[in-house]
Amino acid sequence: MTLVYLFIFKQSGALKRKLQPPHESPPVKRKRKLSINTFRKGATAADRREERYSSQKPIPKKQLTDNQNESQKNKPFIKTSSLFKNNPDIPEIQRKEVQQVQENVFTTDSFSQLDLHPHLISTINTVLNMCSMTSVQKQTIPVLLQGRDALVRSQTGSGKTLAYGIPLVQSLQGMESKIQRSDGPYALVLVPTRELALQSFDTIQKLLKPFTWIVPGVLMGGEKRKSEKARLRKGINILISTPGRLVDHIKSTECIHFRRTQWLIIDEADRILDLGFEKDVAVILNALNAERETRQNVLLSATLTEGVTRLADISLNDPVSISIADELQKVPEPASQTNREASSSSNCMEQENFAVPETLQQYVMMVPSKLRLVTLAAFILQKCKFEKRHKMIIFFSSCEQVEFYHELLVKVLSGGSESEQPGRSSLSSVSLQFLRLHGDMEQEERTEVFQEFLKSKSGILLCTDVAARGLDLPQVTWIVQYNAPASPAEYIHRIGRTARIGCRGSSLLVLAPSEAEYVSLLASHKINVSELKMEKVLASLMKDDRFKLHRPRRKKSCGENPQEVQERATVLQTKFENHVHSSEGTVRWAKKALQSFLCAYTAYPRNLKHIFHIKSLHLGHVAKSFGLRDAPQNLTALPTAGSKKKTKPGPKRSELLKKTHGKRHLAEILRSEYSSGMDTAGAKVKKKRKKQRKAGNQQIPT
Repeated sequence: MTLVYLFIFKQSGALKRKLQPPHESPPVKRKRKLSINTFRKGATAADRREERYSSQKPIPKKQLTDNQNESQKNKPFIKTSSLFKNNPDIPEIQRKEVQQVQENVFTTDSFSQLDLHPHLISTINTVLNMCSMTSVQKQTIPVLLQGRDALVRSQTGSGKTLAYGIPLVQSLQGMESKIQRSDGPYALVLVPTRELALQSFDTIQKLLKPFTWIVPGVLMGGEKRKSEKARLRKGINILISTPGRLVDHIKSTECIHFRRTQWLIIDEADRILDLGFEKDVAVILNALNAERETRQNVLLSATLTEGVTRLADISLNDPVSISIADELQKVPEPASQTNREASSSSNCMEQENFAVPETLQQYVMMVPSKLRLVTLAAFILQKCKFEKRHKMIIFFSSCEQVEFYHELLVKVLSGGSESEQPGRSSLSSVSLQFLRLHGDMEQEERTEVFQEFLKSKSGILLCTDVAARGLDLPQVTWIVQYNAPASPAEYIHRIGRTARIGCRGSSLLVLAPSEAEYVSLLASHKINVSELKMEKVLASLMKDDRFKLHRPRRKKSCGENPQEVQERATVLQTKFENHVHSSEGTVRWAKKALQSFLCAYTAYPRNLKHIFHIKSLHLGHVAKSFGLRDAPQNLTALPTAGSKKKTKPGPKRSELLKKTHGKRHLAEILRSEYSSGMDTAGAKVKKKRKKQRKAGNQQIPT
């Protein structure tokens, strides 16, 4: 019986070999599939028959090639989808060439031409290293020396701090009765941020070097109130403060008074109002007026908004309006009631033209959402590693994004990936230094980061708009706006961190294809931007062999091969995704940063909703820019920005409704407005829940 089966088996094997196509070459396959068992000494006849039977199985050609490709590919590529498929087309930028409003920053006039104390002139020349005045200083200092109120409007980086600081010091040192520290504040300077408060204090302190009896001081959030109260008791003659902390001391510190206050200076007035300090400013004005009605008032800003005009009406007395740009000199006096009533905030934004430094080159880059992360990384490498050393500031729309991208870029671009390949000395010779700055950091850390970036010659600072106003950070060569600002005025303030006082600088605005109309909006405010191609930036990855896809029998590429550029970008994206998915904590962190981006995207003003609308976002593509492989489905369950964990068990129902109201609103927005396939998933979940409820109701006994 066994012999019969064996005979039939052999005949069927021979028939199969006859029916095989000629190109399959069966002998080669048998030879390739031979096992060690066939040649070993103790192999039985049954083993050999089994080996022959297994070797005779036909293997498709397609399967062979797939197996070879899989063995040659790196493992990460199995998990990474293509970055360069299903992306929206990048539109051609439709913009008109407009003549930008220019200001002549420097003049030929020197400070010695002004009626200033000789020691003050010497300090300006030697300590501050300034010999000639800027345009805003030339027009503002004589007006303030005459004792007039002023509304000063000039481009960022034009020297507005010295424009009020020099006449302030000149007037205080020249008083008939010498100032005593115990006299209290003679001047009050309000600034929007803590970093600007420290910078202004440093400038005033340098001006006061010859006049040691005049004592400056700073009050700001994050510092110990006890030590600030002690300084107030000893006496501060020039008080520099943020509005919130000053109101806190007005309400709680008995020793603070404004009986001798002769100056009120509000720097970056528009930003103070934007941050919601209008009520605090009103409290401060009431406290000043209660003790002394007559004083000299100065408002300074790079932009003139409706809020600044309203504040000027309240605080200034017959002011001189100083606007440096030639085309802006026809701006009406702030007391013009008819113009203020006729223009709403949106009309004001549409009509206002902004002055931009001549030495500033502005670029815009259209990047699909899926490619934003690798393009940003390639740009950082190009400017800060492969070219000469640059000092760069990158603006984000939320604190969570700053924290997440800081950690991600440190780990992937300057972390272990570089130390793993010690043979590449050209890359390791230039190390990337990443810093972060945002409003949720502790004050001690914020001050430390600010001072470190201030003194460094190179580095990358990731920050929110907390660093967008007034800060004079020397040698900053590039400003990158990774998330577009909410207004052209904010755009001007961000790019104002570079090209200061005649220095050269560049700025880059990153936009999605659906946001291309923002370029036309900037052009309507006489802001010209040139286009920078994404492909040109990604081509810089060819200089870094860490992102090379190693394949055998491959010819060495000459020049920029578009296919190889795409492969290297995919390798870099894979590195980001591998780090994000290395633990549940980093995935949660990425989702939280993504959620904060979406919340900020829904917060754009109504007149920009046609450009920045959440319906235009593809959630899966946006998730790629946060190192996530798929669109997350549980964003509404994540804690929002500023929310705190519940530590007390069993909260009251009324409190619970208050706490969850914001999350429910966000959930409704996410469910109703995403057009990336999330709608269908939400509908399926709803259907399942309805079925479960119906089933549960049917099971309830009557």
